[in-house]
Amino acid sequence: MWLSYLRKYDPVVAQIILRELERQRYTLELIPSENFASVSVLEALGTILTNKYSEGYPGRRYYGGNEYVDMIENLAIERAKKLFKVPYVNVQPYSGTPANIAVYLACCEMGDTIMGLDLRHGGHLSHGWKVSFSGRFYRSVPYHLNEDGYIDMDEVWKLAEEYKPRIIWCGYSAYVRKFPFKEFSEVADAVGAYMVADIAHIAGLVAAGLHPSPTPYAHIITTTTHKTLRGPRGAMIMITEKGLEKDPELAERIDKAVFPGVQGGPHDHVTAAIAVALGEAMKPEFKEYAKQIVRNAKRLASELISYGYKLVTDGTDIHLMLVDLTPISIGFGAIAQEALELAGITVNKNTIPNEQSSPFYPSGIRLGTPAITTRGMREKEMSEIAGFIHRVLQEVSHYSLPPKGRRSFIKKIREELSQNNTIKEVREDVKKLCERFPLYPELR
Repeated sequence: MWLSYLRKYDPVVAQIILRELERQRYTLELIPSENFASVSVLEALGTILTNKYSEGYPGRRYYGGNEYVDMIENLAIERAKKLFKVPYVNVQPYSGTPANIAVYLACCEMGDTIMGLDLRHGGHLSHGWKVSFSGRFYRSVPYHLNEDGYIDMDEVWKLAEEYKPRIIWCGYSAYVRKFPFKEFSEVADAVGAYMVADIAHIAGLVAAGLHPSPTPYAHIITTTTHKTLRGPRGAMIMITEKGLEKDPELAERIDKAVFPGVQGGPHDHVTAAIAVALGEAMKPEFKEYAKQIVRNAKRLASELISYGYKLVTDGTDIHLMLVDLTPISIGFGAIAQEALELAGITVNKNTIPNEQSSPFYPSGIRLGTPAITTRGMREKEMSEIAGFIHRVLQEVSHYSLPPKGRRSFIKKIREELSQNNTIKEVREDVKKLCERFPLYPELR
C-alpha cells in the first residue's frame, strides 16, 4: 500500500497527502508550469539518497561515502549532455531561480546591466524584475512585446546598443510563441553580452525536437526539470560550445557559483529523479507526448477563440496560451481563476501585455496542456474542456472588481459561487472526464 509506513506513523500528514492526490486525480490541471511526474520519478525522489551529504562534485567531494552518489550525478550529467547536445551540465541547482542566481554570480559584478523581458509582458522575476534580487542588485533594462504580442526586436536592438548589457535573457514564463534564440544571439554577439536561454517552460519540447534548440545560439542555458520535461522540481545549467569559445573558464566559474557560491550540499534524491526523467525524455514515446502537448494546446486555443475569447497573439506555438479577459472586465483574471477552481479547473491568473490592472488582480489567465496530456487527453477532450471553461466564465461575466476591498470581494464571490448550480454541474462533468483518464492508478 502506498504510504503504508506514513499512514501508520503519521496519519495526519498521510491524510493530507492523500487528499492532495484526490485533488489532482479529479482536477483538470491547466497551469502550464505544472505536470505529473512518473511513478519512477516519484520513487527516485523517495529513496535513501536523501540521507547523504555530497558537497562538491563527482570525484571532488568534501565528504566520504559518495561513490554511488557520484555515479548517479554523472549519469544525470551525461544524459543531459546527450539530450541537449551540450558539452557541460551542472545538475545541482535546487530550482530555476537559484540556477539563474548562479549565472549572475559567474558572469556579472554587482551593478552590471542586464536585459530581460518585462515581467508584466511575460518575463520572469529572476530576469530583472524590480522586487527580485535581479532587479535590486543589477541594473535592469527590460524589453517588451509589441502591440501584436510578439517580442519587439527593434526595441531589443536599441536598448542593447545603448546600454551594453552583460547578460541578455531569452526565456519567458508567459510568452506563447517560439523563442527567438537566433535573433537574440545576433544582438548579444553585437554588444558582447552573454546570451542566456532560460528554457524552463519549453525544455521538454526542445528535448523532443518540437521547439528550436538554443544550443547553437546561446552561451548558457538554464532550465527547471519539471514543467514540460516532466521530472522532479530541480534545475540544470548548461554551457554550449559557443559559451566555452567565448569564455574557456565559464564551466569552472558556473560550478563555483553553484557551490559554494549560492548552495551547500546537493539534493541527491532529486539528482536521481532528474536522471530518471532525462532517461524517459530520450525514449520515442516522449517525443510523441511532446507532439500531443502542442496539438492539444493549438486545439484548446482555437476552441476558446471560437467561443469569442481574445488570446494574446491569437494562438500559440507551444504548450501554453494567454487569454486576455479585458473584454469582460479589467482585472477579471482573478475572478476567473477562483470560479474555474471551484469547477475543478486549475489555471493561474496572469498579467497581459499592457496590463491595466495589478499583478495581484490581473486581466488574463494562463492555460497550458502538459499535465492533461500526461493523463492521455487528446484533441477531442480539448473541445470538452473549452466548453467547460466557457460555461463557467459566462456564469461569472457580470462580476467586476471594485477599486478597493478586492480581497474581501474575492472571498465573498467565492462563497457565492460555491452554491452556483452551473459551476456545480461543470464540476461533476470535470470529474467524469477525469475518471476516463485515471491518474496514478498504481498508487493505492
